[in-house]
Amino acid sequence: MERETLLTVLMILLGGAALQVIGAWLSTRSRMTPGFERERAAWLRLWWPLTPALIVAAWLCGWALSEPDPVPDRVGPLVFIVCAPFVLIVIRAILRAGWSLLGGPEKFGIATIGLIRPHIVFAPELARLLDDRAMQAALAHERAHVRHRDPLRIWIAQFVTDLQWPWTSAQKRFDRWLAALERARDDEARAEGIEGADLAAALVASVRFHRNMTITAGAAGACARLTGDRSALEERVARLLQPLAGDPKDRTPTTLQVAALLSLALVIAVALGVVYGKRFVGTLLALS
Repeated sequence: MERETLLTVLMILLGGAALQVIGAWLSTRSRMTPGFERERAAWLRLWWPLTPALIVAAWLCGWALSEPDPVPDRVGPLVFIVCAPFVLIVIRAILRAGWSLLGGPEKFGIATIGLIRPHIVFAPELARLLDDRAMQAALAHERAHVRHRDPLRIWIAQFVTDLQWPWTSAQKRFDRWLAALERARDDEARAEGIEGADLAAALVASVRFHRNMTITAGAAGACARLTGDRSALEERVARLLQPLAGDPKDRTPTTLQVAALLSLALVIAVALGVVYGKRFVGTLLALS
């Protein structure tokens, strides 16, 4: 078998197994209280399950660097049989990601859509239900989504979550991040001078508007909406009616710190793959 082909098969097998095991095991709980939960911390927790899979892939790349092409080892049918479920999970995730892009702007009251160039869509029917202050509050919230390219982030986060199907812990981490995301955008709008009561009024009016509409699950997947998670509506409105609290001390690692640690781990994994990969892969293929 060609070295690159075997490398791809082993990445699917071992990387998929690592992702499933860590995705199921990783707790969805946070050490921070709900009032101090940070969106960036919840965002990082979405990506932790991918770390072992990336390290495994780097380790296999190290193994491939020391192997001849083609690889002399025989690959048994068991390897392909075990790989099949992981391939199906990836295909499912791709199909769901594509389906989530099919919703049209007419399906939303107010939302931020567009993966590459996010923009705000605002249904005239909803606009007529809002006074000027509530309308400006809703637009400020959505402009915050635009600045952070949240539709793209939501789309990618849902794809990463779908790669961990069928574990409910992955979906819970995604839901917690969505809730933290809406709170963060509320706070950003209020920091610009928007009154919490006006944003709460816009939120309640938007929820009432959506009750009279039919939005498919796929259509709502690739956008950032003012309403967010309706199950947390009461808590969110109560929070908006309270004075805006100061930002707590953020102890979340920065993006640069995370990237540096991950890069170091990948380099070490490649080196270990060069030294020890042949023995392990040879044993694995012999078992198949």
